[in-house]
Amino acid sequence: MIKKVVGASLIGTTVEWYDFFLYGSAAALVFNKLFFPTADPLNGTLLAFTTYAIGFLARPLGGLVFGHFGDRLGRKKLLVLSLLLMGGATMLMGVLPTYASVGVLAPLLLTLLRLIQGFALGGEWGGAVLIVSEHGDSARRGFWASWPQAGVPCGNLLATAVLAVLAAVQSDADFLAWGWRIPFLLSGVLVVIGLWIRLSVSESPVFLAARERLAQEKAPKLEKAPALELLKHNWREVLIAMGARFAENVSYYVITAFILVYVVTGLGLSKSVGLNAVLVASAVHLVAIPVWGHLSDRFGRRSVYLVGAVGMALWIFAFFALLNTKNPVLIMVATTVGLVLHGAMYGPQAAFFSELFGTRVRYSGASVGYQLASIVAGALAPLIATALLQAYKSSVPIAVYVVITCVITVAAIALARETRGADLEERDRVGV
Repeated sequence: MIKKVVGASLIGTTVEWYDFFLYGSAAALVFNKLFFPTADPLNGTLLAFTTYAIGFLARPLGGLVFGHFGDRLGRKKLLVLSLLLMGGATMLMGVLPTYASVGVLAPLLLTLLRLIQGFALGGEWGGAVLIVSEHGDSARRGFWASWPQAGVPCGNLLATAVLAVLAAVQSDADFLAWGWRIPFLLSGVLVVIGLWIRLSVSESPVFLAARERLAQEKAPKLEKAPALELLKHNWREVLIAMGARFAENVSYYVITAFILVYVVTGLGLSKSVGLNAVLVASAVHLVAIPVWGHLSDRFGRRSVYLVGAVGMALWIFAFFALLNTKNPVLIMVATTVGLVLHGAMYGPQAAFFSELFGTRVRYSGASVGYQLASIVAGALAPLIATALLQAYKSSVPIAVYVVITCVITVAAIALARETRGADLEERDRVGV
């Protein structure tokens, strides 16, 4: 059963992150020209990344709404709904008119669909990792729960691969005219596959046990507003989750989204250099995440997480130094090592966040902590990095920015308790 649940979560997160990352890549490559045409390419990119950031603003709302109903109705129903919303919004992006056709209406429609994407993704992550965490055993929870996390590089790998193939077989003019629409329309096929697999899994046994216990206690008021219970009793855990996200979230979007801007606009190289680097690095990242998840089962969530945060603070300077060589192989090495270190934070994160909260508020707690950090971390990362590049014409301020986020994450992890091996049902029984 656990393998079936892992497979369903992995395919669902892959589809949803494919949709989400596709937008980020398109924002760096084509949306700046088609929806935000300006004389200065960096200004157009900044505007495109602004709509990219808007999607993150909707994620906490999605986390709150999906978390509320996920803690009341179950994980499975909400996972199906999030997949439908994300896939529908992405397909519609593929048929949007551009600025040249309808003027300002084009970026407005794009922004609306981006908000729907963000809302759906806000509910996806919590449900996907929780249904695996609550099916798996405590001894291997880090490993099993890391697989939905691997949907991130899978989705990025798929999105980048499709864009890389199109860039290789099409002229820049054709890609700009119509080729960019193909990856968005392909989302419909992926959604059908994801739904077929996701509908076949059973509800979380830990959730069902908690709901039965709640019914026996005759205390339905506790499940009316999980978010209120969360903020009253678990605000510290929410803040720890947010702090833990900073370095992981910012470094990821600098490495995978901003790199396309830096390589093309900053270094004057072909977009294929950046796309190929992210493609190879994402393949390695896919393997690294469950490995780090397994290591967190042996050595603890905090220890592995700290390896990633400290390692990223040191590597980010080498990352940009290797990019500045303009050597495609070294750029690939820089990106790959960066994502391996990111995996040390992202691999144990699902189990770590799940173990911070009780079942009655777990969907809300994990989702809200995860998504609130996205507003000030991942949402702003490409914008801040692009603005720093525009202002200073140097990568050093961008590296310093990443280091600051690593310091925040190290502080949050230092304040957290070790959660490895936690018994989720026992925690519910004793009311911790």
